[in-house]
Amino acid sequence: MTELTLFTRFLAAHPRLVVLTGAGISAASGIPTYRDAAGTWLRSQPIQHGQFISDERQRKRYWARSISGWPAVRDARPNRAHLALSRLESQGRIELLITQNVDRLHQRAGSRQVTDLHGRLDRVQCLACACRYSRESIQRQLLMDNPHIQPGARTTLPDGDADVAPWLVDAINVPACRNCGGILKPDVVFFGGNVPVERVRRCMEALERADALVVAGSSLQVWSGFRFCRHAEALGKPLVIINPGRTRADSLADLRVHANCERFLPDAVDTLDSPDNAALPG
Repeated sequence: MTELTLFTRFLAAHPRLVVLTGAGISAASGIPTYRDAAGTWLRSQPIQHGQFISDERQRKRYWARSISGWPAVRDARPNRAHLALSRLESQGRIELLITQNVDRLHQRAGSRQVTDLHGRLDRVQCLACACRYSRESIQRQLLMDNPHIQPGARTTLPDGDADVAPWLVDAINVPACRNCGGILKPDVVFFGGNVPVERVRRCMEALERADALVVAGSSLQVWSGFRFCRHAEALGKPLVIINPGRTRADSLADLRVHANCERFLPDAVDTLDSPDNAALPG
């Protein structure tokens, strides 16, 4: 029996899902992943939460790289995997979609029951007064204050990052909060930071209501996502993992699909929707 048949049978037997997505689901939209198929870093590790908070030069480095990296995320479009999950939600099959991505592509594809586990890159927040700004308005301010820096054809990295020359880091003028003059930070959870407790609680409660957990496009190397696989195991809820490379939760999976999400998920939803498909139970 093929992986596609096994998965569509699983969908038919478990009509209410929590879906957890990772960087692999956005790769076909032009946003690179952090890790290779073996789960190892493709590049140097991204900025850490503590570095951004405590080190002014690290903040300048972040914003210098983000000037060039943000447009690729802003202009990205949902791919067939995002659209397939939106279709499942419209059929009432998704209790909650938890994404580890910060690109908002699920929402652009039409999904509404979405929790941005690690926040959203299209928003910036003041660390002092909590005032929020759109990332695009900060981009305009950055370009206005730094006419010597222009977004160019540089290598785009995950989460709106890009490689830039070291001199740009030293030369950049970083805007402060217009309300209080405080430090601005993208409204995302950097590596080493903590996901808000209420956000995690909402995801756990959705998993308790659901029939099963499906992971798509994540190696689950970080605890913030892996915890939901452990919680599903504790609840006795079945787990399906769709990812071409290995994951941290492979040993927990009831069904392991080694496939590319952008190709596999649309085929699965099409098969599920087919009224005369003999692979489905009943």
